[in-house]
Amino acid sequence: MDNVGPVLNVERVQALEHWLKTTNTKLIQVNGQRKYGGPPDAWDGPIPEARCEVFISHIPRDTYEDVLIPLFSSVGPLWEFRLMMNFSGQNRGFAYAKYGTAALATEAIRVLHGFILEPGCYLSVRRSTEKRHLCIGHLPAATRQEDLLQVMRMLAEGVERVSLKAEPGIKGVSAIVAFTSHHAASMAKKVLVEEFKKSFSLDVSIKWLSVERSNTEELWCKQKVPRSLLPQKISQPSALPPHLAHSPLVPQRFCRTVGGPTSLLHPQLSSSAQAFAESPVMLLRKMCEASGLGLPVFEVFCSHTGPDGFLNVTYKVHVPGMNASFQGMGTILPGPNPSTTLQEAKKTVAQQVLQRVFNTQLTV
Repeated sequence: MDNVGPVLNVERVQALEHWLKTTNTKLIQVNGQRKYGGPPDAWDGPIPEARCEVFISHIPRDTYEDVLIPLFSSVGPLWEFRLMMNFSGQNRGFAYAKYGTAALATEAIRVLHGFILEPGCYLSVRRSTEKRHLCIGHLPAATRQEDLLQVMRMLAEGVERVSLKAEPGIKGVSAIVAFTSHHAASMAKKVLVEEFKKSFSLDVSIKWLSVERSNTEELWCKQKVPRSLLPQKISQPSALPPHLAHSPLVPQRFCRTVGGPTSLLHPQLSSSAQAFAESPVMLLRKMCEASGLGLPVFEVFCSHTGPDGFLNVTYKVHVPGMNASFQGMGTILPGPNPSTTLQEAKKTVAQQVLQRVFNTQLTV
C-alpha cells in the first residue's frame, strides 16, 4: 500500500488565501518557516530588544496566519510572526511572535497561554529562549580572560563578554561567550572553529550553552572582571598618541599560550585583519587595538523612521585610550530584523568615527 501524506484542510487554506488578499498581508516562506513582518510595512514602534519574543506551541496543524496573527495582534502590534511549516503545507505545530517591547510579550503570555483555539486545543505561550551564549571548549589551561576577550572581538562581531571555567577531567579550560544578539551568536558559531584553527592552529569545540539563564547570570556574577575590561570614564577628546601606532593587534601572550602562529601580532601581517576592512565596525576596533587605545564602546539609539523610509539613529562611542566620547547622528535603511538593523546602524556609526579619529574613508 502506498504511503499517504497529510491531507490539507482545503477550506482553511482557502480562508488563509482570502484573508491575505483582503488584508493585503505579505508572508515570506524561507528555511522551513513562513514569516510576517520583521518589521511589517509602516512600522512606527520600537525596535525589539531581548525578551520581546514568545514561543507558541500546541497549534493545530491546519491553523494558519489568518487566525494566529489577528489573535496575537490583539495584545499589541506584532513586529514579526513566524509559523514553522512542513513541505506538505501544514504547519509544524509551533510559531514565534515578536513584539516591540518585553512588556507586550509578557502580556501575551498572561492573556493567551491556555487560550482555547478550538475544542480540546489549548495554546501554550511562553517566553522564547533567544540563545546568545556559546561555549568554547578545549582551550589551553593558561588562557587568560582578558586576552581571550580581545581575540574573540577580533574574530567575531557582537561579543559582549567572556568567562572561563575549568573542564572536569580535561587539561584545559572552556569559555562562555555572551553576544549582543542571537543572530551575532549564530554567525560566530558558523566560523569560530575554522578561525581558531586558521589563526592559531587550535582545535576548539563550539556549542550552544545549555544551562538556564539564571545559572548563566550567576556565573557572570562570580567572575572577577579585570579593570581593563570595565567601561572607562569619559573626559574631553585628546589627540591620537603617535607612539602607540604599532601596538600588537592580538595579545602576544595568547599566541604564546596556544602555541599557534603569531601572524596576527601585527596588522600588516594578518590575512584575517585584512578581512576586517570589509566592515567599518571591525576596522575601527582593529585600528583602536593597533594604536593601544582599547576597544571602542558603542551606544546606539534608533529614534524614528522618516517619510523616505530611512531610520534615524543617534550615537555615542567611547574610545577609552583617548579619553574620548564621540557623538553624532546618522540615517540607515532598516534591515529585515532587529539584529541586522543594529548592525547596519553600527556600521554607519563606525564609518563616522573612523573619519573623525583616523581620517579613514571606508566604502562598503
